[in-house]
Amino acid sequence: MRSLDDIETLIGFFEARQGQLYGFRWKDWTDFKSCAPSSDVAMGDQAIGVGDGVNKVFQLAKTYLSGPHQYERRVTKPISGTILAAVAGDAQVETVHFTLDETTGLISFVDAPADGVLVSAGFEFDVPVRFDAERIEMSLASFSAGEIPNVPVVEVRV
Repeated sequence: MRSLDDIETLIGFFEARQGQLYGFRWKDWTDFKSCAPSSDVAMGDQAIGVGDGVNKVFQLAKTYLSGPHQYERRVTKPISGTILAAVAGDAQVETVHFTLDETTGLISFVDAPADGVLVSAGFEFDVPVRFDAERIEMSLASFSAGEIPNVPVVEVRV
């Protein structure tokens, strides 16, 4: 927030979503791609499934590891044009070998990957969120002093 016009834009965005009522896509600059923040997206970043010769649809997901613990996050808001996919390590081309539903994060292959082969993908994504406050509280005195208003958001599981 650098000006009062920026504050007005924020308030307009907040009010247009009726505060907490409607969600929106958010780029979390600390976690927005399938690889490390300093790396480039690659088709082998995340294992998203194993072929069985029948299933053609796979959910984009990102796995987080910490020692023996792991968490798999479904990615439901991928960024169109950033998806790199592979079947058994062979690059697949979007619109030729697969299509993407960018509202669900589902990849649909034209041909079902063969039994036992790894399906992987690399991608960028947004996070579905909503505001986590009933109102935006700030004062112009603190804004003039360089304080940025706190605008909490919370992830929405879709």
